[in-house]
Amino acid sequence: MRIRVLGSGAGGGFPQWNCNCANCRAVRAGAPGFLPRTQSSLAVSANGDDWLLLNASPDLREQIAAAPELSPRRDDPVRASPIKAVALTNGDVDHVAGLLNLREAQPFSIYAARRVIDALAANPIFSILQPQLVPHIELPMDAPTPVNGAGVDLGLKLRAFPVPGKIALYLEDKNAPNFGTSVGDTLGLEIIEMATGKSFFYVPGCAQVDAPLAARLRNAALVFFDGTLFEEEEMIKQGLMGKTGSRMGHVNMSGDDGSLAAFAPLGVKRKIYVHINNSNPVLDEHSSAYATVQAAGWEVGEDGMEVSL
Repeated sequence: MRIRVLGSGAGGGFPQWNCNCANCRAVRAGAPGFLPRTQSSLAVSANGDDWLLLNASPDLREQIAAAPELSPRRDDPVRASPIKAVALTNGDVDHVAGLLNLREAQPFSIYAARRVIDALAANPIFSILQPQLVPHIELPMDAPTPVNGAGVDLGLKLRAFPVPGKIALYLEDKNAPNFGTSVGDTLGLEIIEMATGKSFFYVPGCAQVDAPLAARLRNAALVFFDGTLFEEEEMIKQGLMGKTGSRMGHVNMSGDDGSLAAFAPLGVKRKIYVHINNSNPVLDEHSSAYATVQAAGWEVGEDGMEVSL
């Protein structure tokens, strides 16, 4: 099973178009230890020919151009794509907007929770993905679901499970408890290769590593996990936004309640942070934060990174 990190940044990418924080200034200047990043997405294939995308970021067209395996091959028909399916972990703009890059009457399948499917259906702009060509398939919770698209069996299964999180910003109900968030608004995914039984986990958005999630991830071979913020009040301290990580639905890396501490006893073989916000000091490879996550056995995801299982 081949896994390619298409984008490792959080919403807005790195540098963010309108951000002049220290990190964004450094990456624009080409400072050593800083790498640009597009918005969060992965691509997975069991055979190297047919691909499943995990989330569809606004940067998807750029990401496809940077990954030759996601473009039509020389002997393909005049309209073709190796992308056969897309699985969505939530309805966030930085995870669904890239679907609009996949128009042009190209068949593929979308897998998502019911609430995300309903949100797409309620927005007429997504009707450009013709329903007779692009079926929306509801992911049942905790039941392995075979992945098919454009008449192709991808040799993969998806097991979706709810994780602590928050409803997408544009769907928030300010008058409802927890802004109207329901179970399933944020999903984790286990991607299973049917031929070998090998699997990995993708959890790009998560507000807390609670007991059920910790039990699920224990001794996993590979986990891609939410690396949005290093500190809970990071964005506030930098004058970027008046919201904590918790308010945004993202667990911080550091601290007693952070992901570094939560993963320490879990025995995960390989741990990679993705969905990394432009404010996060781990984007500086010479920072103490970067050294801290490396010392804890974590990798900081980069665009173009490839992993095989």
